[in-house]
Amino acid sequence: MASDGPLRLTVIIGSTRIGRAGDAVGHWFAERARCRDDLAVEVLDLAGYTFPGCYPAAATPAMRGFTAAVGDAEAFVVVTPEYNRSFPASLKQAIDFAYDEWQAKPVGFVAYGSGSAGLYAVEHLRTVFCALHAVTMRDWVGLDLLGEGFEGCGRPRDTDDRLRAIAAMLDQLTWWGRALRDARRAQPYVS
Repeated sequence: MASDGPLRLTVIIGSTRIGRAGDAVGHWFAERARCRDDLAVEVLDLAGYTFPGCYPAAATPAMRGFTAAVGDAEAFVVVTPEYNRSFPASLKQAIDFAYDEWQAKPVGFVAYGSGSAGLYAVEHLRTVFCALHAVTMRDWVGLDLLGEGFEGCGRPRDTDDRLRAIAAMLDQLTWWGRALRDARRAQPYVS
């Protein structure tokens, strides 16, 4: 892909619970991101993967497929709920399946929760991605499930504040994504 081509952005839906809001929130966000010409957006839904309950001696096909998708992406937006003031175990498990594939790539967040709009989940994820040598975006999109602004099926309603938050995060993500893409091409990242 040419250096000036669209950035390959993968939106990761991190909840696998039955009745989750994550799929509606993730697809709502992806639709907004696809409005930008500088991004090529893919959605990766963890509910579509059958991961093992225990870490196996050898990677399973689902683990290899997930890791390959992470490796192909140039930037990420993680869509996460806040469960018990953190993010779900299904997301942590998936993140841990990859390592080098996250390095020197930018990560943004869309979080949702009751009251805190997912703040605690985002702060915990920042620590995890820092340990993986990824760059997290300062701005993020937070949705309060107890507030107004949701349509049927848990789909967020567009508001001026939400659209501004999305634009700010995607502007940062795109800048970092292009800069890091060029840097990885000039010199492989060494951790």
